[in-house]
Amino acid sequence: MFVSGNHLRILRRRTGVATRAISEPYPDADFESDPSPGPDFESKLDPDSRSKRGPDMFLIPVITTGIALATLLHALPANALAEVGKPAPALTGTDTAGKTWALADLEGKRVILEWTNHDCPYVVKHYKSGNMQALQKDAIAAGYTWLSVISSAPGKQGHVSPEQADKLTESRGAAPTAVLLDPEGSIGKAYGARTTPHMFVIDEQGTLVYMGGIDDRPSTRLADIEGAQNYVRLAMADLAAGKPVADAVTRPYGCSVKY
Repeated sequence: MFVSGNHLRILRRRTGVATRAISEPYPDADFESDPSPGPDFESKLDPDSRSKRGPDMFLIPVITTGIALATLLHALPANALAEVGKPAPALTGTDTAGKTWALADLEGKRVILEWTNHDCPYVVKHYKSGNMQALQKDAIAAGYTWLSVISSAPGKQGHVSPEQADKLTESRGAAPTAVLLDPEGSIGKAYGARTTPHMFVIDEQGTLVYMGGIDDRPSTRLADIEGAQNYVRLAMADLAAGKPVADAVTRPYGCSVKY
């Protein structure tokens, strides 16, 4: 599939995301485009796909990028995407207990949104290491409301029932304020969430102050967490110091959200 330079420019205007963030392919476990995946990565791939790799496999990242860009052009409305420095898109969702959450009801509180998919190797990396749980606990201790969002559609990777989501939270020792189920993808598309994980930080005025990756190490290797620059922690530190978030938009990485 061919995506013209003009289409790229249109996409950049629609998303408000820096050029670097959309011109490079996102590592995606579905297509094994992480150049050096970790030990957990192989076990998450379709077993049949391992025997089908051949000389043409180098074409997959290029094809994947074209498909992803074309999909965004048609699926993401121009006026609904999140933009740093502006009010965060309206959010209404239901958690695993059936409670309705609305961003408007959280006025005066800082909020972190985390897009997640328990079967994604990049998500596994951050939960198996305890990195995500530690970040959740520190954020909540600092007064944040942490909402984990699952936008996987029924029949797609990562889709879970409320009961399954609660079991995942318990078994992993996760500590979000709530887990929102978004099987229609309405919340994810409103924010332009593209990967799992994909992180968003909203200040107490309801302004989006950070969007992007959890850190600067786009791999599935547990060892890469140590020494990584955690952009969410840095955003929290800047807000605590009363300063603008220095790295307000970064490149998200992970598996594509399974709308």
